[in-house]
Amino acid sequence: MTDGRRIRVGIDTGGTFTDVVAVDEGTGEVVTTKTPSTPGNPADGFITGIEKILGVMGASGSDLAAVSHGTTVATNKLLEGKVERLGFITTEGYELMLEIARQAVPDGYGNSYFWVKPPRIVPADAVRTVRGRLDVTGAEVRPFSEDDAVAAARFFRERDITTIGVCFLHSYANDAHELAMSEVLRREHPEAVVSISSEVLREYREYERAMTTLVDAAVKPDVSRYVTNIHERLDGFTGGRPVPFYVMKSNGGVLSADEVVHQPITTVLSGPAAGALGAALVAERAGFDRVLTCDGGGTSTDVSVVLGGEPTLTTEGSVGAYPSKIPMIDVVTVGAGGGSVAWVSPEGTLKVGPHSAGADPGPICYGRGGTDPTITDAHVVLGRIPPHLLGGEIPLDVDAARAGLTELAGRLGLELERCAAGILEISAWNQANALRQVSVKRGLDVRDFVLATFGGSGSLLACRLVDVLGLAGVLVPLDPGNLSAFGLLTVDVRNDYVQTHVARHDGLDLASVADVLTSLTGRAAAALDAEGFAAEQHELVRTADLRYFGQAYEVRVPAGAGEADAAWADEVAGRFHDEHRRLYGYDFRDDPSQHVEWVNLRVTGVGPITRPEPRPLPTRDDVTPPTMQAVPGRTGVRPVCFDPGDGYLDTPVLWRPDLRAGDTFTGPAVVEEFGSTVPVHPGFAVRVDTWGNLVITRVDRQEDAR
Repeated sequence: MTDGRRIRVGIDTGGTFTDVVAVDEGTGEVVTTKTPSTPGNPADGFITGIEKILGVMGASGSDLAAVSHGTTVATNKLLEGKVERLGFITTEGYELMLEIARQAVPDGYGNSYFWVKPPRIVPADAVRTVRGRLDVTGAEVRPFSEDDAVAAARFFRERDITTIGVCFLHSYANDAHELAMSEVLRREHPEAVVSISSEVLREYREYERAMTTLVDAAVKPDVSRYVTNIHERLDGFTGGRPVPFYVMKSNGGVLSADEVVHQPITTVLSGPAAGALGAALVAERAGFDRVLTCDGGGTSTDVSVVLGGEPTLTTEGSVGAYPSKIPMIDVVTVGAGGGSVAWVSPEGTLKVGPHSAGADPGPICYGRGGTDPTITDAHVVLGRIPPHLLGGEIPLDVDAARAGLTELAGRLGLELERCAAGILEISAWNQANALRQVSVKRGLDVRDFVLATFGGSGSLLACRLVDVLGLAGVLVPLDPGNLSAFGLLTVDVRNDYVQTHVARHDGLDLASVADVLTSLTGRAAAALDAEGFAAEQHELVRTADLRYFGQAYEVRVPAGAGEADAAWADEVAGRFHDEHRRLYGYDFRDDPSQHVEWVNLRVTGVGPITRPEPRPLPTRDDVTPPTMQAVPGRTGVRPVCFDPGDGYLDTPVLWRPDLRAGDTFTGPAVVEEFGSTVPVHPGFAVRVDTWGNLVITRVDRQEDAR
């Protein structure tokens, strides 16, 4: 590096904008920017973002120390259902595994008679079976049939099916048969992209393991091409000097791009995970430990829950119609982004989303050929966002948006303002329902939570969500439009390893448990070594999945370090009783007729990185907190409609970079900054905290929201 600077960059590619954050490791300076996304080739927007942020910092490619990236390549492929034809190889007699699936009917269908099972990810005519059988311990019951394996490989080769998933019964206990099948495919069908379940998910439940393996196979070609393309262009941008390039994983960690092409399924919630982690860090520093996150983008809104500074994890997640049983941050996504289209149903009612105008052509006000009114158009017509984006870089055509909404309002028989407000009300309730899914449906009292809003459109409906849900308040971080990209700079390298080991607690073979944990720990440590972390930097976290005998699903609890002896096992079982009571209101700790059963052992390898240190926001020289009229951030007044019944109110507009810690004001007001806007409705109060966050509460609840 020519001048000794070390700049780390985080890039989050969204449906409308690519968000970029950079930190100078020498000075601690944090710089942010945005650039329009390029859906045709997301790598173009990625490189443009790198060039733009380095230009702002007066730096060059030689100053890049590392790049972390949140990508939606895998997510979009699954959400849009654009999965190419796959092949599936399984154990003889289990060819209908995918057709049988699970006896589950989605929410919203009171009677399964009305529900039509969606098409399988692999049609029945693209499933082949191989003789050979392992038992639950991994012992061979019948030998692997090389002849069947060769026939299956040639079947797919002759039909030009080049993406294949392999899942044999009980391969989580012994991978020998799957490795043999993989070798046959390599020899007989070398063009095939293959995923085997013992490498993707070494866990029991054959249907979920098979689906997870097939999803991994489905996204592998696209993720591999995308990551390889960016890696090559990034190296070219730096003059051939390799730059550490990390990709965000769904579990809240990052992984080097070289490794992620072998684990593509781990990126299916790459973008939303970064936002949840960034919000968790900001909220914890602000003193809030019960937080709901709301990441509003151009295409969708992602919500999650944070408890004690950590986003909640699940292994029962799905993306679109595809279950993916990998550790992922528990995120619910709804089609309620700034580009979500408003339309009239055949019954003549107003609907919003899930279809989005995206970045191209975008909302009508973008002036790029969009003809369908969107949520963004409604906001700009009501004056809640300015007639430009990104500090003036992207002018908005307010008149075109007004014309589009007027036509929609005419079809509905509504006044223009009531139509626009109706669009925003529907969007707010869509977001509120998603927030209920991650809170109320999990037994959490939403009234105890503060809502952290971020993303370009995440804060636009914040005040309305407080009223709809009865929230304690809202936290809007500094530069909320780039929080997901900032989150990428706070993320450790993280790898998860699991092994099913079913046994009753009173008959637990502790030597066998120790062997499994040693094996998993070795794999986790080897992965961290490969990522360049010294042994003394390794953090190896053990957990276990337990249940009461006869239950169908497990509860995950910490399984601390130390020797796997009887005292250790009893301590883990005690944690299970405690967690079961916390989750479900009861436990069987004192009932000897109810037995505890161990199911899965897990080890997570964590390689810690250095996080950007926040800087307190300066305070006013004046000791007395300024009133609304005294805040220097006030830049003018414009008419804003918060409620059609009240019409347009002359509303002060504040420029957020001019605000200081301790500033307070009440609505109506609009707070603007480079990447986002915060409309503050009448009846709400705002306080700027030490770190520059906006803390918004109802005037009648101005006490600390904590």
